[in-house]
Amino acid sequence: MVFLDFEKPLESLYEKLEKIKQVGEDGDLDVSGMIKEIENKIKDTQKGIYTNLTGWQKVQLSRHPERPYTLHYILAICKDFVELHGDRTFKDDKAIVGGIGSIDGQTCVIIGHQKGVNTKMRQYRNFGMANPEGYRKALRLMKLAERFDFPVISLIDTPGAFPGIEAEERGQAEAIARNLFEMAQLKVPIICYVIGEGASGGAIGIGLGDRIFMLENTWYSVISPESCSSILWRNWDHKEEAAECLKLTADHMFEFGIIDGIIKEPLGGAHNNPESMVKILKKHIKKEIAELQELSTEKRIKQRIEKYSKIGQFSTVANKAIER
Repeated sequence: MVFLDFEKPLESLYEKLEKIKQVGEDGDLDVSGMIKEIENKIKDTQKGIYTNLTGWQKVQLSRHPERPYTLHYILAICKDFVELHGDRTFKDDKAIVGGIGSIDGQTCVIIGHQKGVNTKMRQYRNFGMANPEGYRKALRLMKLAERFDFPVISLIDTPGAFPGIEAEERGQAEAIARNLFEMAQLKVPIICYVIGEGASGGAIGIGLGDRIFMLENTWYSVISPESCSSILWRNWDHKEEAAECLKLTADHMFEFGIIDGIIKEPLGGAHNNPESMVKILKKHIKKEIAELQELSTEKRIKQRIEKYSKIGQFSTVANKAIER
């Protein structure tokens, strides 16, 4: 197990638990009472840690190396998932995966960022940072879903769109903007989930939908705390302060009306009990699909556009010079 800095009190308890289990196995002893006592201490410690997390600590949890990624959810939730590749223009972007799968009889198109489970795979997946062809592949799959009347499920987990020169040369901004334009009027239900990091245009490029949800220990913002710190303070030393100022947690996003709800994670985070997290997410997806399918296409699109029109605050100031 990997423990973050603020999880260190748990590390010694887990080490003690493993030693007791080993002693019981080696000596053929009944240590169930001691095991139960340590497990209760672990639960109590977890409650103390995870009920009062700061913004920066939630950012750290969203990046936990053992946290489930998009393909983990897809393969656990879907039956007979078939991945589809390529944007039919340039190449297949490995940072975004997508395809067709069945969730208890309901066929869906599922799209999401994939970071990679180890160093080699993270390089292969470009750390979940998509190029323009990734967003064009996602749009191709959404149009496929529209053609066959399949709901679209989007799983968001990216530190941002790839910022390289070659990405800009191939139209990074246009690809993301095109996705927003098309998703706003897509005729099938779109349900989006932030399952890890939700950074900037990299997230919103597949993140415009009828319903937007965040897992409890995730973040969603125009910029990462580190990048914000480097711009404002010229170094990364103030990333914790930046995380608080950005108000990027799920609680903040729900308060601002940007998302429609927060999905509770198992105690200790999604990585602490991936199987339970999969069940929670699957149940939620099925419920949201059923609700959205009851609406007519016209009403669904109208509500989607109104949803985004309400985000943010603005006021109109009369220009007196023009009035005269």
